[in-house]
Amino acid sequence: MQEALIEGIHDPVDLRKLSEAELPLLCDELRAELLEVVSGVGGHLSSSLGVVELTVALHYCLDTPRDLVVWDVGHQAYIHKMLTGRREKMRSIRQHGGLSGFLKRSESPYDCYGAGHASTAISAAWGMAVARELAGDDYRVAAVFGDGALTGGICYEGINNAGDRRIPFLAVLNDNRMSISENVGAIDRYLANFSTTPLYQGFRRRVREGLQRIPRFGQSMTHLAARLEDAAKSVLTRGALFEALGFDYYGPVDGHDVVGLVNILKGLRDADRPILLHVITTKGKGYAPAEVEPESYHGVKPFVKENGIESSGSPDPPFQTVFGETMIRLAREDPRLVGVTAAMPSGTGLGPYAKAFPDRFFDVGIAEEHAVIFACGLAAKGYRPVCAVYSTFLQRAYDPIIHDAALQQLPVIFCLDRSGLVGEDGPTHHGSFDLSYLRHIPGMVVASPRDGNELRNLLAAALAYEGGPFAIRYPKGSASPWDARGEILQRPIGTWEVLEEGAKVALLATGSMVEPARRARALLVKEGLSPEVVDCAYVKPLDESYLARNAGRFEAVITVEEIASPGGFGSAVLEWLTEEGFQVPLTRLALPDAFTGHGSRGRLLRELGLTAEGIRASVHERLKTQGMSRPSLAP
Repeated sequence: MQEALIEGIHDPVDLRKLSEAELPLLCDELRAELLEVVSGVGGHLSSSLGVVELTVALHYCLDTPRDLVVWDVGHQAYIHKMLTGRREKMRSIRQHGGLSGFLKRSESPYDCYGAGHASTAISAAWGMAVARELAGDDYRVAAVFGDGALTGGICYEGINNAGDRRIPFLAVLNDNRMSISENVGAIDRYLANFSTTPLYQGFRRRVREGLQRIPRFGQSMTHLAARLEDAAKSVLTRGALFEALGFDYYGPVDGHDVVGLVNILKGLRDADRPILLHVITTKGKGYAPAEVEPESYHGVKPFVKENGIESSGSPDPPFQTVFGETMIRLAREDPRLVGVTAAMPSGTGLGPYAKAFPDRFFDVGIAEEHAVIFACGLAAKGYRPVCAVYSTFLQRAYDPIIHDAALQQLPVIFCLDRSGLVGEDGPTHHGSFDLSYLRHIPGMVVASPRDGNELRNLLAAALAYEGGPFAIRYPKGSASPWDARGEILQRPIGTWEVLEEGAKVALLATGSMVEPARRARALLVKEGLSPEVVDCAYVKPLDESYLARNAGRFEAVITVEEIASPGGFGSAVLEWLTEEGFQVPLTRLALPDAFTGHGSRGRLLRELGLTAEGIRASVHERLKTQGMSRPSLAP
């Protein structure tokens, strides 16, 4: 039996030894192995299924890694990893100590640029092309963008700049009409199908009728016109935008014809000017469930590949479900409520809200800056926009949060999904910094719920707040306990709740760390210690009344938060204690001042000491350091 082609591919040099006729079979083998790997360990599936042929063609035609391929949103680069010496490690992808689920420069010389967020490829690759010119070198530079990147403004900034100078540069538009959810916006409609418009259809009909009236030659000329029609459409419609921006446009071409792609790339790779190659692909190509529901198979847990059914997960509702259902309840009572998201309706839990209130829901695409400013415009005219964005993605909109929302005291509600550690997606997606970058903004309220009921009540409080922007951060995880039909009660702003009264040591916990703090206390009670546990739902403003009444009676205060330590909740408490003259030893348990790697969220939290056992150990360490009296029990 002949060995599979894939077994002989250890790097792109091996790939280039194959004949063009062998490439389709290799693509089939890669697609099958990708499905086998991701169904077993989870990961990003449909995006990489869609670029199998394109990835093979690029590495076949370019001299990588000397020639550079910059990928937008690294979740479409699994095939790239398989072709560049990492195939045998693919089952470790996104696992602790294993391969990253995204592009990572330190992982391989073939990963010339890291990519976890969208719309960056054009700008980064253009910078590399200019660096090549400045150094007088001659390597090729290609950027693969799309998969939603064209809904982001950064992409157009890069295209506008790159098209201004006539130097060699290849931009490949992977047009699958998807980001994670279906693409939105005028540009997508423009690229989709101009030929369906009445103007084009009327012109087409008149031309054909006129040709058919020509004696003897009418029929053959009609066939010729049909053959020229596709090329004309491209020149007159899709390509016009990119041609106007300084690129020579080619396409659209079939992104699943690997031999055709190879022939096209061979003709374009040595062009002396900016080239844009428009490639049409199908997200989820080759796996029927993913082709039918590409959004559902964008990022998956392990599943049964024969039927696409995911392995059973936690029955507890996640925060995203609580958020979406609470939005619907609040919107029924308040017609001012509007939902806004940046290409993440399903990921944030706004999908059901969008169906219930389609006129009050807006998906603006991968354009977080625009999302915030758009929400500010709504707020300026009396509406109450809720801007639901993953914590890591909201970092892109930092200036509008200050300049447009806070400075103008506009009541925009920011709901930061995936705050804290997100697990397998790693440092590009951890929401490690939101408390730090939000709490020092004047007029900003920052809150963090411990469970679904508290999230519901904080949303109600945010909706009633008129003083400026209000941010609520919550993790990727269970929101239990949550009573779906429970009464909505506004959580008074700037108030904390004492969950367990105690003495000597105070555990001030916020958000996801409240429950671990309670469990830590239960362990400590068995050892003769009884720390006080406080749910600090509001990080800004702090509950200064509680601190003023109680700070003096504790011999140690320990703050617990799932956020980077510098500038976080613990820093806020330390600042207050110092300014008010309290000499209370304070320990801050938080994420480190470093980029945390990837792995399961539970494992990462254990390693960082942000579990009940870790908090317990920190209490003992603080007691030992302070020389405080405590029972002499083994920890």
